Amino acid sequence: MSAIQQVFVTGGAGYVGSVLVPKLLQTGYRVKVLDLYIYGEDVLAAVKDHPNLEQVKGDIRDRALLEKIMPGCDAVIHLACISNDPSFELDPGLGKSINYDAFLDLVDVAKDSGVKRFIYASSSSVYGIKETENVTEDLPLQPLTDYSKYKALCEEVLLAKREPGFVTLVLRPATVCGYSPRLRLDLTVNILTNLAVNNSKITVFGGGQKRPNIHIEDMTDLYIKSLQWSDEAIDGKIFNAGYENHTVMEIAQMVKNVVGEQVEIVTTETNDHRSYHISSEKIKQELGFAPKHTIEESVRDLLKAFQANLIPNSLTDIRYYNIKTMQHIQIK
Repeated sequence: MSAIQQVFVTGGAGYVGSVLVPKLLQTGYRVKVLDLYIYGEDVLAAVKDHPNLEQVKGDIRDRALLEKIMPGCDAVIHLACISNDPSFELDPGLGKSINYDAFLDLVDVAKDSGVKRFIYASSSSVYGIKETENVTEDLPLQPLTDYSKYKALCEEVLLAKREPGFVTLVLRPATVCGYSPRLRLDLTVNILTNLAVNNSKITVFGGGQKRPNIHIEDMTDLYIKSLQWSDEAIDGKIFNAGYENHTVMEIAQMVKNVVGEQVEIVTTETNDHRSYHISSEKIKQELGFAPKHTIEESVRDLLKAFQANLIPNSLTDIRYYNIKTMQHIQIK
C-alpha cells in the first residue's frame, strides 16, 4: 500500500470540512479543497497561508474543473452536498444535481486521475425509521426523503466502481455537533445550546424521539484515520459512526446542565416523530474506533465560543442556517 500524501476534500469549507482541513495539514497531508464558499470565504483563514493547502473556489458539478485539479491527489474525502432535508427540498432538482449527478463524475474523474482511496460521507438517515433497538449496517435502507435517498444511491454507485487500486469506504455519520469556524446552528445539539445561551429557554418538540450524535472532533478524527487504515481493513466497507443515541429531551437536559439552571425547558406537541438510533459497534469491533468526546463536551465547546464572542448574531445571521443561506443565494 503506497502512503497517501495529497488529499482532495470536497466541501472543505463546510461545517465539518473547516475543522477537518486544519487537522489534515497538522497531520502532514497536502490538501486541496474544492468548495463554493457560500458560508464565507474566511472559514479556513487560520490555515490559508499554509504551504500545503490549495483552495479552489468552484462547483463539484464542473467536470472539466475536476479533471484539471484532481490529478496528483491520492485520496478523496467527499463531504460536499446540499446537507439537510429542508435545504434539499427548496430545489430538488438542484439537490439531485449536486448530491447525485455530480457524484458520478466525481468518482469517475477520481479513478481516471489515479486516486487510490475514496471516502464518502453518507448519512445515518439512509435507514429511515427502524423499530429495532440496534440499527446495524446490514439492515435494508429505507430512506424517507430525497436527501437520504440520493445518499443511499451514491453508496451503490461508489461500491459498483470499486476495483483493485481504488479502495472505497462509506461512512454513515450520526448528526455532527459542536463548534466549527463554519458553524451550523440548525443541528439538534447546536440549536438547543444556542437557545439556552441566548434565550435561557429551550423549546422541545415532542422530546421522546432519539437523535444519534457525534462530536465534530471525533468525526474529523475518523476521517483522518480513514486515510491511515490498511486497504484490507476498509475496502468496500460501510460503517455507522455515532456516539450515544439520546432522546431530544435528554439532550435538552444535558444542555441545561452545562449552560445553567436558569435555562427553562418547555415541551410542546409535535407531529414529527422521526426517531433515529444507530449502532456503532461494527466500527469499534473491526477498526477499534470509538468516540472520545461526549455530547456535553460539544455543548461546553459551544458555550465557550459564545462567551468569547465567536458566534455573533447567532439567532439572526443567516450564515448559521443552511436553509436560510440557500434561500438567500439561490444557487443554480
